[in-house]
Amino acid sequence: MNDEIRKLGDQYFKKTMVPVKAKLDALHVAVAVFHGMDYIVSWNFTPILNPILHKVIIEINQEHGLETPFILTPEELMEG
Repeated sequence: MNDEIRKLGDQYFKKTMVPVKAKLDALHVAVAVFHGMDYIVSWNFTPILNPILHKVIIEINQEHGLETPFILTPEELMEG
């Protein structure tokens, strides 16, 4: 965890306008993005799994030259 990750997580949170209870999810995504993870697998990303919000996250990452991991539920990962 560092300031860059916190700032990225704050950007996700503010621009996606997810509920306050999802702020930790936004930070979790920021950690994965910062460390170059290919996938995030979780049951608890309902707000972030929304395709419109996911698009916002992708756009923020592109602005920073960062890759966006696939955000999946365990079921989706097992299907593909």
